[in-house]
Amino acid sequence: MINRRAFLKVGGLAVGGSAVASTVAALGGCSADAPAPFALARRFPNEVLVPGVVRLPVSLVRNGTVQTSGPASLRGRVLAADGSEVAPTTTAERRDIDPQVPPYWAFRVDVPTAGVYALRVDGDDGDGAAFEVFDTGQVAMPHIGSTLQPFDTPTVDNHRGVEPYCSLTPQPCPLHSLTLTQALAAGQPLVYMVGTPAHCQTGTCAPGLEYLAATHTRVGDAVTMVHADVFADNAGTIVSPAVVALGLSYEPVVYLCAPDGRVVEQLDGVWDQTEIDEAVDRLISKFS
Repeated sequence: MINRRAFLKVGGLAVGGSAVASTVAALGGCSADAPAPFALARRFPNEVLVPGVVRLPVSLVRNGTVQTSGPASLRGRVLAADGSEVAPTTTAERRDIDPQVPPYWAFRVDVPTAGVYALRVDGDDGDGAAFEVFDTGQVAMPHIGSTLQPFDTPTVDNHRGVEPYCSLTPQPCPLHSLTLTQALAAGQPLVYMVGTPAHCQTGTCAPGLEYLAATHTRVGDAVTMVHADVFADNAGTIVSPAVVALGLSYEPVVYLCAPDGRVVEQLDGVWDQTEIDEAVDRLISKFS
């Protein structure tokens, strides 16, 4: 059984992309496959989960070290505060980003009501990873079911005071030809990423943006894609207007939206090439 106090204590390695997130924890370490029991490190921000299908990416921790390898899949389940099982047992495949970033397993579970829950995985230490699902009225940031509002993000032709307008190196990403305002008016499925490759403490933002750019090359004009960086200066000391406009307390994040700007899916914290490809393909299948 868990309660709100337990929620505040369990799963202490939260994920964040940069100094803009208050719960950043750099992930590192190396070892062989983690033997059971192991702890779970949350790779997702907790404050935007709303009733419905929630995405719960986790990594494995052994002796305080996040593991750089692990099984091909994990079996997990979500428990309510009274210990009852919320949804049937589900399986998550290992997702690999690059050798410098620990792999993760992204569970997707339908949680129909707000409350405090725990993700338990076969072989974990008995604590699992606690999380909270909020009523939509309690979540100020964009979330699944809400609608993105127009905002003039930096473009190649107009940086709007953000320098560099894209911190991906050695070349900026190709997702700055339109502002978010223009993209929302295009009447197409939309993918909007906020993240900073240059100042990411967990090592997930740069590959995440590169994966999204590769997906953009693959799908072409079937989806409109926009990227906004997190900082307005090269030193990473001034939060960009795009972050302020969304009220974000974490990054990176990818919003996958219907043509009317309604968020139908989002990827928070970490994703690999296969997961972003799968998400974009679902978007195209649903709205194209």
